[in-house]
Amino acid sequence: MKEKIKNYIYEVKAELKKVTWPEKRTLKISTFVIIIFMVIMAIYFGIIDVIFSKLISLILR
Repeated sequence: MKEKIKNYIYEVKAELKKVTWPEKRTLKISTFVIIIFMVIMAIYFGIIDVIFSKLISLILR
């Protein structure tokens, strides 16, 4: 069992050496774009939720 764990850790380290990590500036821009997109989607779904809630409450009256 210990040998399997050691082998796994060795393989993980080997794979991580192959990864090309993004530059700091690229990472910041990507993070900013994703956060803005998530805020826009939250607002969109919030508006849709309010519209459907009003619509359903009108139908059920």
